[in-house]
Amino acid sequence: MHVAKSGLRALGIAESYSGREQSTLAGVVMRKDLRIDGAAFARVTVGGSDATDAVVRIFNRLARRDINLLMISGSVIAWYNIIDSAAVQDATDLPVIVTTYEESGGLAEEIRRHFPDDDARLAAYRRLGDRTPVRLHSGYTLFIRSYGLSIEDAARLCNDFTREGRMPEPVRVARLIARGIVRSSGSAPDDHDR
Repeated sequence: MHVAKSGLRALGIAESYSGREQSTLAGVVMRKDLRIDGAAFARVTVGGSDATDAVVRIFNRLARRDINLLMISGSVIAWYNIIDSAAVQDATDLPVIVTTYEESGGLAEEIRRHFPDDDARLAAYRRLGDRTPVRLHSGYTLFIRSYGLSIEDAARLCNDFTREGRMPEPVRVARLIARGIVRSSGSAPDDHDR
């Protein structure tokens, strides 16, 4: 992948979680010039273990061959439903950048407290590895994990896709759309509607 390519497309994925049994994921295809040209949705179970499958499902529903990478807002969503980004990379054959926006001491203790007998969830969290801080041209620091792409290239792409603030546009717009769906319907769209 040529990270400098102007026509490069990212699939940004973000959730809207409002404490229900299901959380809504939105995926937005965005070109490097910030033009949106696709969207898809999925549900994940709050406190479940289906987030990785939901991300892959969004990618597959789009049935696009022109997507160059995935940008995911966070690895731990919907009350500790963990996205295995390495598995997403394997399933899509595309690089994955996971973005987070604040420093953190980690979630291992919280996972142990809420899921005391769930060693698999804790192991999945530990496999995520460390985040790398990236200073954006906007002056903000973004924390990223990169799969199938060097940290340097991932940082460059995050900068290229960030107009202002700390959130790259593909995940910012995906988050807005996911929130809009939840607020307007009171829940996520049914699988039949996608």
